[in-house]
Amino acid sequence: MARLRSFQRLAAHFVDIADFLLVYIEEAHPSDGWVSSDAAYSIPKHQCLQDRLRAAQLMREGAPDCPLAVDTMDNASSAAYGAYFERLYVIQEEKVMYQGGRGPEGYKISELRSWLDQYKTRLQSPSTVVIQV
Repeated sequence: MARLRSFQRLAAHFVDIADFLLVYIEEAHPSDGWVSSDAAYSIPKHQCLQDRLRAAQLMREGAPDCPLAVDTMDNASSAAYGAYFERLYVIQEEKVMYQGGRGPEGYKISELRSWLDQYKTRLQSPSTVVIQV
């Protein structure tokens, strides 16, 4: 949940240059599977989309200002983006501009913040265009 709050703070800071979206995928440590000793919640493996939607509401509570999508039961989003268990991306005009490492070790908000800072600087820098006549 701390990572989720950090993500929400990042989203609020860069709301002027980016749209943010959380995508809830399958549960990394289901209570009836590979249980984590530091899990904040007890969420069983999703058996149907309704299970996943209910579990996603916990994510919404952690970042209420961020739009939230839920992956399909065949885990299409997770497979397409290699997101298992968590990952940060910047997508611009259907192209991946930034791909963070796989979580939990590779999930680095500070790296994404740096990328967004650099992007914002480029947006604010006047570009010079030379036109020959």
